[in-house]
Amino acid sequence: MSMDRLLENIMRKQNPTVAGLDPKLSFIPEHIKEKCFEEHGKNLEGAAAALLEFNKGLIDALFDVVPAVKPQAAYYEQYGWQGMKALAETIAYAKSKGLFVITDGKRNDIGATMEAYAAAHLGKTDVEGETFEAFGTDALTVNGYLGSDGIEPLLKVCAAEDKGIFVLAKTSNPSSGELQDQMLHAMYEPVYRAMGNMCQQWGLKLQGKYGYSGVGAVVGATYPKQLKEMRKALPNTFFLVPGYGTQGGAADDVAPGFDKHGCGAIVNSSRGIMCAWQKEGCDPEDYAGAARREAIRMRDEIMARLGGISLPVV
Repeated sequence: MSMDRLLENIMRKQNPTVAGLDPKLSFIPEHIKEKCFEEHGKNLEGAAAALLEFNKGLIDALFDVVPAVKPQAAYYEQYGWQGMKALAETIAYAKSKGLFVITDGKRNDIGATMEAYAAAHLGKTDVEGETFEAFGTDALTVNGYLGSDGIEPLLKVCAAEDKGIFVLAKTSNPSSGELQDQMLHAMYEPVYRAMGNMCQQWGLKLQGKYGYSGVGAVVGATYPKQLKEMRKALPNTFFLVPGYGTQGGAADDVAPGFDKHGCGAIVNSSRGIMCAWQKEGCDPEDYAGAARREAIRMRDEIMARLGGISLPVV
């Protein structure tokens, strides 16, 4: 399954982190924007071209350090079809460098509509009997709070195409507890635990060779107690862990998400890596070098806490 490929990438690079590619124009050095605006105009096309060039520079600097990248679809959608083209080209470029790609789309619908999302991002689209890969990402974040009607269409595509999903469970945002921490009295557990249990059950259809299924869960670094609780309760569910760095999570906070082999989770940093050049105050021409230095620092900080990563023998 796709999570097996992600685990193998993590083990090979001894790095359980993913670089988020959520670019804003304010994150992009002026020399890139000026070039792209001169070539394409100061419009949606020029902005999308700047996003793509920025991303390519980051990917070139990071592909031998991180095992995966995670573009957030909204940052591309805001630039219309030109932005979506930049997203597709970013995914293709990252995959050409051997990176596992997680599209952060948080898609949420049922039936035929969810089948369309699944085809777009994870599978193939039929055009009069011919099939084409629209985006071709390796995994997609989804919202499971519509229940199985919104997940089953994805499972079929994941099984057929060797892809994976990450289902929102305990998210990193401050207001997540308004719903996710509410107790389900009939089950004596909070909503996020119920969602985690559903992930574990959905994953039975997509079992991988290292003990983790193709159905992962999003569990935030900003809630380490719940992260530890979820790791213990969901031994076959791989975690995508947002909230490191800019949102306040640190190595000690994310450590409870890993199993005894140092596996079971991948930790995201977006602005911390993309904007490292601004934090360093370095030459904007060295933005990719600054991103690489931050990615290595993050890797080393987390690995000092974990000690090492080995693939489980199941």
